[in-house]
Amino acid sequence: MSFSDSETSSHGGGGGDYKFFRQISRDRLLHEMLGSTKTGDSKAWKILIMDRVTVKVMSQSCKMADITDQGISLVEELFKRREPMPGMDAIYFIQPSKENIVMFLSDMSGREPLYRKAFIFFSSTIPKELVNHIKSDSSVLPRIGALREMNMEYFPIDNQGFLTDHEQALETLYADDAENSRHFNICLNMMATRIATVFASLKELPFVRYRAAKSTASRDLVPSKLAAAIWDCISKYKAIPNFPQTETCELLIVDRSVDQIAPIIHEWTYDAMCHDLLDMEGNKHVIEVPSKTGGPPEKKEIVLEDHDPVWLELRHTHIADASERLHEKMTNFASKNKAAQMRSRDGSELSTRDLQKIVQALPQYGEQVDKLSTHVELAGKINRIIRDTGLRDLGQLEQDLVFGDAGAKDVINFLRTNQDTNPENKLRLLMIYATVYPEKFEGDKGVKLMQLARLSPVDMKVISNMQLIAGSPENKAKSGSFSLKFDAGKTKQANRKDRSGEEETWQLFRFYPMIEELLEKLVKGDLSKSDYLCMNQSSHKEESEARTGSVRKSSAPTAVPERKATPHSMRSRRTATWARPQSSDDGYSRHSILHHDFLFFGPF
Repeated sequence: MSFSDSETSSHGGGGGDYKFFRQISRDRLLHEMLGSTKTGDSKAWKILIMDRVTVKVMSQSCKMADITDQGISLVEELFKRREPMPGMDAIYFIQPSKENIVMFLSDMSGREPLYRKAFIFFSSTIPKELVNHIKSDSSVLPRIGALREMNMEYFPIDNQGFLTDHEQALETLYADDAENSRHFNICLNMMATRIATVFASLKELPFVRYRAAKSTASRDLVPSKLAAAIWDCISKYKAIPNFPQTETCELLIVDRSVDQIAPIIHEWTYDAMCHDLLDMEGNKHVIEVPSKTGGPPEKKEIVLEDHDPVWLELRHTHIADASERLHEKMTNFASKNKAAQMRSRDGSELSTRDLQKIVQALPQYGEQVDKLSTHVELAGKINRIIRDTGLRDLGQLEQDLVFGDAGAKDVINFLRTNQDTNPENKLRLLMIYATVYPEKFEGDKGVKLMQLARLSPVDMKVISNMQLIAGSPENKAKSGSFSLKFDAGKTKQANRKDRSGEEETWQLFRFYPMIEELLEKLVKGDLSKSDYLCMNQSSHKEESEARTGSVRKSSAPTAVPERKATPHSMRSRRTATWARPQSSDDGYSRHSILHHDFLFFGPF
């Protein structure tokens, strides 16, 4: 899930002060939860106890130093053996499950509790029967310092997105006969609970929109069922103090059927290339860097995170643009030193690698130099992979297929002349081909293509499963999410149409995900109300008022400063408006972002 760089809501956001999503999450954990337990003896240390889920919630937003600053001396896991510390207070941040409550009561009941006092914070709404279970133990009640629902059970991945941590959702919700499995409802309800807690943190009440079902097949009903479960959770939040009573934003729920190409096609932004081509573990990658002592290369772990200003600036730019900007930054750094007057042996300009060596010799820049050098290494590694694997030609064919500039002959010719192409890349190409030309995989046609590509029957199963998610051709045509578009000058089928009036600044930067088009229509009020229904229908009639809205009047949008650079579309592939860093080189500031708040969720 992702969302706009929305400002903190006027309902609970502190007078319109700008805060990123992850910062809001961090502040709630550190101040609203941990900070609230401080008593007269503010210097007293406490123990923080969490379960496996809440440990992830905490670690995604806070560092250990942040937690220590709030008076926490020890962090422990609920179900691991713990030493009694009857002279200290404990803070429990746990899920409201029966097993967790039983464990908590065993800690704090009886004559000799593990801790002096317990402050309990639940990650989501606790059922009444569990509250009554706690109340039933008279020895525990006097030892409870606080019992609250934090309603915070999501996992921020950066300043603009989060996960619900359901990697098997596709299999659980879309498998044959999935609806009759007990795991179906467990997965769906847990996802709904975690998504709802995002709105509790943001203090936002959304219009809950979802892709309408086009058939009665269980897999086609998943978005509507998820929407109903989310709304059931969110509607209960109106009892929370300072929670809005009228809708303040939009939540759009879709599934993978609206766009099967986006996760398959090679995206050419710096961020996408890092995760696609490099051996990443989450946001971490290990590279070899030149030794500062002249010895063999050294291994270095890189963490791509929001604290890195270079990463924030470049992550959503085209890889070629990112490489150019890195070279410019290195040049600027090097120009501050006499060593910049150096020329290469043949008199030509210094390469980025040469500039990197010069800049590393400038001790006064320290951390800035280190981060720049890191990104130079990463971008260089990506560019080498692109060159060595012939990815540019494959990427061109992928985008030509999507926009109707290539067809069967082009795919067959590529497979015949590029037999050494990575099997995964060939499978991705055929998956795109199957999405644009589903009829080319009818009967034994698909088998012949797989044989030509030298792929296995297991790979063929992947394409079959894609078609199951997409649904029948009739349903695709009705929904408009899988329509085959034709341009007057094209004879081939297309899955996207070029944006009118847009110039492609960088090669292979033509593709855009369908969710982008849906969100643009949503913001403009042009989203089909028959294809995307609204769960809170009773408030739907007042939607236009909420858009212009009393809840946003106190925070009028700041005008976007006029750019001195050459004009370009608001949807320039160079850097999307929502992706701009807090302070960008192009003159945009963090306050010039579109103020219409929206969130979208597509779990599959």
